[in-house]
Amino acid sequence: MLIRDPHARAVAGERVEVACGGGVGRTGTVITCLAVLAGVPSGDVVAWARAHYNRRAVETPWQKRWVARFPHVTPAG
Repeated sequence: MLIRDPHARAVAGERVEVACGGGVGRTGTVITCLAVLAGVPSGDVVAWARAHYNRRAVETPWQKRWVARFPHVTPAG
């Protein structure tokens, strides 16, 4: 899964950047998933991203559902 690669690189000490067109919803969703991989409890992770990244992170109901299922989601294709 593509989100695991930047997490592994960050754990290895590399600097990682995540971005999308608006820098809030999709970026916040990926940052939230990275936080789950880093050990932030899944029940707290959206609030964590909103407190530490952007108060509007994870904007849509679809993004919230995706985060709630992460890391158990499978990539499309």
